[in-house]
Amino acid sequence: MALVVQKYGGTSVGTVERIKAVAEKVGRFHDDGNQVIVTVSAMSGETNRLLGLSNAISSSPAARELDVVVSTGEQVTIGLLVMALIELGYDARSYTGGQVKIITDSAHGKARIQRIEDKNLRNELDAGRIVVVAGFQGVDESGNITTLGRGGSDTTAVALAAALKADECQIYTDVDGVYTTDPRVVDCAKRLDKITFEEMLEMASLGSKVLQIRAVEFAGKFGVPLRVLSSFKEGPGTLITCEEDDSNMERPLISGIAFNRDEAKLTLRGVPDKPGVASHILGPVGDANIEVDMIVQNIGGNSTNDFTFTVHRNEYHKAIEVLTKVAKDVGAAELVSDDKIAKVSVVGVGMRSHAGVASTMFRSLADESINIQMISTSEIKISVVIEEKYLELAVRALHTAFDLDVHEDKD
Repeated sequence: MALVVQKYGGTSVGTVERIKAVAEKVGRFHDDGNQVIVTVSAMSGETNRLLGLSNAISSSPAARELDVVVSTGEQVTIGLLVMALIELGYDARSYTGGQVKIITDSAHGKARIQRIEDKNLRNELDAGRIVVVAGFQGVDESGNITTLGRGGSDTTAVALAAALKADECQIYTDVDGVYTTDPRVVDCAKRLDKITFEEMLEMASLGSKVLQIRAVEFAGKFGVPLRVLSSFKEGPGTLITCEEDDSNMERPLISGIAFNRDEAKLTLRGVPDKPGVASHILGPVGDANIEVDMIVQNIGGNSTNDFTFTVHRNEYHKAIEVLTKVAKDVGAAELVSDDKIAKVSVVGVGMRSHAGVASTMFRSLADESINIQMISTSEIKISVVIEEKYLELAVRALHTAFDLDVHEDKD
């Protein structure tokens, strides 16, 4: 008998018909002799509706009360799913985060799970019941309802799997696994049978939206086998694991191509070349709670530097405001900015033991006349910043260059 935690996202439970389909899928899994805990998101669009109601009342809703409101979306889903399971003849019971006792800190809207009291869940499983738990929510030590932030249901599922030492955590979405890149950009992208946590973390942080990054971090930390599957069709999905498959002689050098359109670049030119100047630039940026991604410092002439970094595009104008003042304080010659850029990255643990990845990447982009503006590397990834208009061309070129294309036989 296996203990499995399954998570179904908003599109998977977006209608009554889909909730009934999920109940049938969960029921079949239980019939096979498995113990099942199900975590669900709010029905598709429901969280946005609740946020809209809150914003109609107040332009700045109280954080505690906002959590009270938006957490109800998942409460509706768990009740409906258990009703559907009971209609099919299964013994099932729903639990909110507070009823489980998913204990978090008190950071409303972005709370972090501190511990899970699993006694109630184990008792239900031992009694042969299917347990359905509301994702995205918990309570703090004072009993206040908290939410984990967008995508928090993935984190709830992984945390439950870790606490219960589940055999596997299955994340059901509207895609049937993790692909070498977005199939909407490259139609010959391939579904991966297996990928390491390291690779998945890099891909999630670099723009792949299949899984929430906090959930991947949590799974990697506690060694929870994670599988991404489709709610709408059968298949093995993609297993995310700690183990690197050294036995696979045909393992590709690169596992995937990630990309992010939501980037903006800012450059301070003619910055005096002296100790501490980087701190003087990035200090105020950090104080404004602006997250910096890639950083490049180039030595220029006349004892000056050009200092360039990227930020998320929704913080672009805020960053310009901060840097306009910083430019005067540090004596920079000018501030140059660009919000029409994109980041493209190649990711793969195979890079550890193979040379030539960078040269293949740069040559492929050069062959398409795509100019590289910035470069960043880690042990298992290389990222470049390019003009946004060349993004899809770059992704397709790199996907082909690293032999990731798959073509169906037409015989």
